Amino acid sequence: MSEPTSVLFVCLGNICRSPLAEGVLRHLVQERGLGDRFEIDSAGTGDWHMGQPPDERSVQVASAHGITLGGRARRVRREDLDHFDLVVAMDRENLRDLQRLADGSGPRARLHLLSDFDPEADHPDVPDPYYEDLSGFETLYRTVHRACESLLEQLAPPSD
Repeated sequence: MSEPTSVLFVCLGNICRSPLAEGVLRHLVQERGLGDRFEIDSAGTGDWHMGQPPDERSVQVASAHGITLGGRARRVRREDLDHFDLVVAMDRENLRDLQRLADGSGPRARLHLLSDFDPEADHPDVPDPYYEDLSGFETLYRTVHRACESLLEQLAPPSD
């Protein structure tokens, strides 16, 4: 049996976007019975929320869709870029931070934007709903769900 495919989602504080993406992909993987084939995590480029649980609005929206969010905010480390196969940034600023963290040393991880996997993306950045009400988090959920479905289809195409 091969090593699990490892995916790390990254946003700014690791309390809104990236934990929701982690939860959504984990849920989709479990629904398809592929839990043993994936390692999924999330982190932030900043350290403002380290140790905190996901934002209650992300938790609420996830729960409304049958998804449980767990974990605590952590900051992305250089080692993550060598450990994970795929590191998915929520926006171009996060991607630039990851590229600086890699510092040209050729990390193992492939760096992408989440919008690279969203078939309906009309902008490269996934907006941060931190200063919005619950409707912004519902919009975030739909974007993340679409992109994670597409990502999973690419990583583990359904067999006929």
